[in-house]
Amino acid sequence: MCGIVGYIGKKEKKEILLDGLSELEYRGYDSAGFAVIENKELKNFKAVGKIENLANKTTHYLSDGFGVSIGHTRWATHGKPTELNAHPHLGQYSFVVHNGIIENYQELKTKLQATGASFVSQTDTETIVHLFEYHNNKLANPFESFKATVAELDGAYATLLITKADSETIYFAKNGSPMLIGFDDNDIYFASSDTPIIGKATQVYYLEDGEYGYAKDGEVKLFDAKGEKSFHKQALSMDKASAQKDGFRFFMEKEIYEQSRVMSETMMGRVNDDSVDFEELNSYFLNGIDNIKICACGTSYHSALASSYLFERLSKIPCVVEIASEFRYKEPLLKKNTLFITISQSGETADTLEALKMAKRAGLKSLSICNVDNSSIVRESDRAILTRAGIEKGVASTKAFATQTMVLWMLSVYFAGINKTIPSEQIKTEIDAMIHVPRALLIPDGLHEQIHRLTKRYLHGHGFFFIGRDIFFPLALEGALKLKEISYLHAEGYPAGEMKHGPIALADSGLFTVALMPRSLHYDKIKSNVEELSARDANILAISPEPFKLADDFIQTSYDSHPMLEFFEMMVITQLFALEVSVRLGNDVDMPRNLAKSVTVE
Repeated sequence: MCGIVGYIGKKEKKEILLDGLSELEYRGYDSAGFAVIENKELKNFKAVGKIENLANKTTHYLSDGFGVSIGHTRWATHGKPTELNAHPHLGQYSFVVHNGIIENYQELKTKLQATGASFVSQTDTETIVHLFEYHNNKLANPFESFKATVAELDGAYATLLITKADSETIYFAKNGSPMLIGFDDNDIYFASSDTPIIGKATQVYYLEDGEYGYAKDGEVKLFDAKGEKSFHKQALSMDKASAQKDGFRFFMEKEIYEQSRVMSETMMGRVNDDSVDFEELNSYFLNGIDNIKICACGTSYHSALASSYLFERLSKIPCVVEIASEFRYKEPLLKKNTLFITISQSGETADTLEALKMAKRAGLKSLSICNVDNSSIVRESDRAILTRAGIEKGVASTKAFATQTMVLWMLSVYFAGINKTIPSEQIKTEIDAMIHVPRALLIPDGLHEQIHRLTKRYLHGHGFFFIGRDIFFPLALEGALKLKEISYLHAEGYPAGEMKHGPIALADSGLFTVALMPRSLHYDKIKSNVEELSARDANILAISPEPFKLADDFIQTSYDSHPMLEFFEMMVITQLFALEVSVRLGNDVDMPRNLAKSVTVE
C-alpha cells in the first residue's frame, strides 16, 4: 500500500521522485504526486492513475539546484482516488505525505476547523499539515511544532513534511508504517522501502517506531521519546528484485509474513474498545434487510463460507453463500430484503461482477469486500469496504484471504451491535479476540523450519484430505486449494464429519490427512473423525494446541481461547505447508502454471 519518496540535495528532483515512485508501483496505488521547495517557492503536481500521468503533467518542469522534495503513491483509504485526495497535501505554507491511518483524525480535524483551518480533501493525512501549521503559528519554531504534531497523532504513520517556514529541511516521523533514510555524500533520500533509492544511496538507516527528526545540510538529527539519539548506517543492497521481496525467497512467502502487520491496518479505525464501526456504512443501510447472500469465487468463496457461520451465530441473520460462476445460471430468487455481498481481491472477477449486476437489476442493496478501490466491482456496488491488504504479487492468495475473512468477521459483529443480537459482553469478547489476531499471525521461531523439515514426507502418495468442522471446514477448503495451486498435487477439503459418507474409502497408507483440530470448537468430534482415518492407515498431520498421540506429524498451536484466533494461526501453518511442499518439488511458487491473479473472463 502507499509509497513514500523524499530527497534533499542539488540533483534534479523531479526525476529522482518519479523514478522512486515508479519503483513503488508494485505496492499498488491509485494516484500519485510530488512537491518541491526551491528558492523558498512551493510547487506541487498530482495525477490520478499511473505514474506516467504524473510524468506527463510535469514534462516541462525542471528542478535544478538545491531544494527539498517529497513524493507519494496513494492507495485510497479515506476518500476516493481524486487529485484533491492525492498526496502531497497542502496547508498554507507546508506540504505533507503520509502512509498509514491516523485514527484520531476526525477529532483533530474538528478541533482545527474550529480554529479556522480549511480542509479540501477527505483524507486523514491533511490533518497532519494543518496541525503542524496550527502549532507553528503559535510557536514560530518548525521543529518544536513538528514534534508537538507527532505527539498528537494516534495510529500508524510514516510521514514527511516540508515547509516554507524552514525551506531547507525535511521533517520525518515513523510509527507502525515502514520508512528508511538513504545517504550518499551530502544527498539524503527517504523511502518506504529499499527499491526507490537503490542506485542512488550507498548507505541506509531503517527507522524504528517512535523515531522522528529532520534532515538538513547533509545531516540527519534523530530523536525518540528519550530525546536525541545516535544511529548506525548500514550498506544498501543493490539488488532491486531482492529488495522488493525484503529478503524473502518468494513474494508469496513475504506476503505470508506480512499478514500480521496488514491485519492491523485492516482493523485500524474500525475496531474500537467496545464496538466495530465502518465509516463506509451506517445503521440505515441495514433497514429492511433480514438475510444475506454472498457471491464469490475461489479463495474469496472460502472466506465467504467461513463468514456464513459468523453472520448466523453472531448477527442472527440467515446467510447463503453462492459460487458466482454457478449463481448466474440457476435462475436465483432475489428478494429486496436481501443484502447482496460480493467478495473479490482484484475487483475485476468476471463471474462475481456479473452476479452483482444481476442483483442490482433485481433492486437488492449491494456491498463489496475488495482490495482495489475504483475497481469494477467497487464502482458497481452501493457500498464498498476495502481490505487494505496492499498489493499481492503471489498468484496463490494469502493476505487477501486473511483480510477478507477479518472484514467479514468485523461485519458480523457490526451487524450484531446494530441489531442487538448478542450481549455487549460478547461483543467485547469478539473485539478482544480481534485485537489479538495480529499476534496469532506472527510466525514463531522454529515453526517455519519445522514445517520445512516435515514436508519431505509429503511429496508422494495419491492425495491429500484437509479436514475440519464448523469454520474450520472452509479453512480446510482453502488449505487444500493453496496446496493444489502451487504444488500441483491432488488435495481436497472436506467437513470432517462427512468422511464416513464416502471419502474414507480412499483411506490407506498413501493418503495424507491434514487435520485442523481446534481446542475451542468441536475438538472431541473431530478427534473421533481423525481416529477413524488413522485406523485405516492414513498418514495424519495434526494441527492443534492439544497433542494427538495418533498423529504421524504434529504441529502444536498456541491459541485456544477463541475459534477465530485458532483459525488464523492454523491458516498460516497451512500456507507455509503448501509453500514448502511446492519448494521441494521445484515449482514456481509465485507464478503457478495455468493460473492468473485477476480472472477477468468467465
